[in-house]
Amino acid sequence: MLNGRQRAYLRSLANTLKPITQIGKDGVTEGFLEQLDGMLDAREIVKVTILETAGLDAKETANAICKALRAEFVQAIGFKFTIYRKNQENQKIFFPGQKPAVKKVEEGMTKKGRPTKRSRR
Repeated sequence: MLNGRQRAYLRSLANTLKPITQIGKDGVTEGFLEQLDGMLDAREIVKVTILETAGLDAKETANAICKALRAEFVQAIGFKFTIYRKNQENQKIFFPGQKPAVKKVEEGMTKKGRPTKRSRR
């Protein structure tokens, strides 16, 4: 669940994004959901356009898609909406104040991957 600051941060990121997929007159299909699922795995945040011929409401459609894909609704403006889902294995978006996951330090190595003074002897 996103809090207000996280949602605001994602909206700021989405401001510069261009929609990468669209929903046409067929509406939300299984193929579309599979495609969107792959996009969320690769990008974590996706902006979608709904064509006028689809006759769908952006917010209602986004909420239905979020429920189906276990994603988070970010915003809907006009015929466009943005959704987000954190990638557990390869996180790309880090919120302000959140530190990237630190890799496990091997024994005899520093955090930067250099040998420690003891291991050089």
